[in-house]
Amino acid sequence: MPTNASAMYADLSLTLSEAGAGRPVLVLHGGGGPATVAGLAQHFSRTAHTITPVHPGWDGAHRPAWLTGIDDLALAYLHMLRDRGLRDVLVVGSSLGGWIAAEMAVRDSAGSIAGLVLIDAVGVQVETQPITDFFALDARGVAEHSWHDPDRYYLDPADLPTEELARRQANMATMRILAGDPYMHDPTLLGRLGKIQVPSLLLWGESDRIVTPAYGAAYADAFGDGRLEVIPKAGHLPQIEQPDATFALIDAHLRGSGDPSDQR
Repeated sequence: MPTNASAMYADLSLTLSEAGAGRPVLVLHGGGGPATVAGLAQHFSRTAHTITPVHPGWDGAHRPAWLTGIDDLALAYLHMLRDRGLRDVLVVGSSLGGWIAAEMAVRDSAGSIAGLVLIDAVGVQVETQPITDFFALDARGVAEHSWHDPDRYYLDPADLPTEELARRQANMATMRILAGDPYMHDPTLLGRLGKIQVPSLLLWGESDRIVTPAYGAAYADAFGDGRLEVIPKAGHLPQIEQPDATFALIDAHLRGSGDPSDQR
């Protein structure tokens, strides 16, 4: 990767959706793509300037050849925040997006980030709570590990349109490049989270079998100012399975941390 900052990002054109006004909120999707955080983005856009990227390599978005790791993506998003002069940013990340958010926060030398919300995030190594190998699961196994109510959300790949199946396969190929080795974590991240002193809320579905609530508890404990809330009757994507409970916990956290953008 080039060392000069301007040259480094010259071939990176981020795909961003923006809505609302107020405090900047960056919403980062996981491996399932931007649709998995659409409800979150809509919720925040009522009171905040919400920025929702499509990660390079997902849904056809261009991924430069040098962007091969989560750290590369974290630095790219930090560069975007600084380039826009954004401060007091709340970064919200689901699953892989939570990992990106954590990596951003430990590298945020400019102090752009003022808060974090991580939802069933991956990214750290907890010896007693290994991350389920998503790539080794068939579609039914993915549903069983990801949802509290798998029968409601399971989709047979044979029933998917060709274009949708191709989109999902391409997204998974990108995820393998960025997060496949070591699998879904940075071995050093857990030990670096203590330097993050901004308020950090970690939300976890009680039925998540990709990364368990016990994994989430270890993750939260590693932050300088971290707190875990477990959401009943939800799996890996509580913002989809239990949106009202998810939004209520986020709103209460923002009120409690004195966020001026949350006056609900």
